[in-house]
Amino acid sequence: MKPAPFAYHAPRTIDAAVGLLAELVPEEGRVLAGGQSLVPAMALRLARPGHLIDINGIADLDRLVVEDGALSIGACVRHAAVGAGAAPGPLGRLLGRVQRYIAHPPIRARGTFCGSLAHADAASEWCMLAVTLDARITVRSTRGVRTIAAVDFFQGYMATTLEPDEMIVSAAVPLLHAGTRCGFYELARRAGDFAQVMALATFEVRDGTIHGSRIGLGGLESRPRRITGSEAALDGRPPSDETFQAAARVAAATLGVTEDPDYARALAEVAVLRALADAA
Repeated sequence: MKPAPFAYHAPRTIDAAVGLLAELVPEEGRVLAGGQSLVPAMALRLARPGHLIDINGIADLDRLVVEDGALSIGACVRHAAVGAGAAPGPLGRLLGRVQRYIAHPPIRARGTFCGSLAHADAASEWCMLAVTLDARITVRSTRGVRTIAAVDFFQGYMATTLEPDEMIVSAAVPLLHAGTRCGFYELARRAGDFAQVMALATFEVRDGTIHGSRIGLGGLESRPRRITGSEAALDGRPPSDETFQAAARVAAATLGVTEDPDYARALAEVAVLRALADAA
């Protein structure tokens, strides 16, 4: 199929882009960055924007820099750029690990990190990473700039707190301490398919016990979330199989309502356990 007719705009500055968005929201104006979710939806006529605002010509949105203790990722930075070389230490290694699970190479070469956040798919690796690591998302409109914590940004399946006249300009992912151990696990039916479940784990080991743990779970519920109960089951305890199994059981027990709760709980427990084992 082909998309419904639309008008195309290519602003060269952020001010021009948000100005166009404010003007064209009543006519279903939409921002285009990587387009790896929006364009297929348009081809199937599941999305019918009257205007596309292509932000790829805005140089200020193509910044990928470490500043103020975080990796700042502009709205036009591609998945492929957010890898091991993007940040020093454990965060870079974790990004490189997670990035390889995102779809296929052509999509990683064109799709964007911030576009993934805006789309808010429950099976998005970057959305889960943003929530787990307390990323902050900066959005802009003609009314001003605001910064939103990732945990508050995602509201449900493909639903966010982003207003229709706002666009994401960047996301900041905090750097991890040098001694942080990181683990990631994802299950999909085929390589590149949407994840059925994914889990991310980070923690430090000091004096033989776990400190500062973070556990994220995605793919099973309408949005990714941190499993604080599992974190409480880890902190202050030794990094042992028994500790990891207890934390994984907590993750399974706190899972929300799903279509097949027994299967979902089994997936959650296995995913968290394997992410922890990977980190260890």
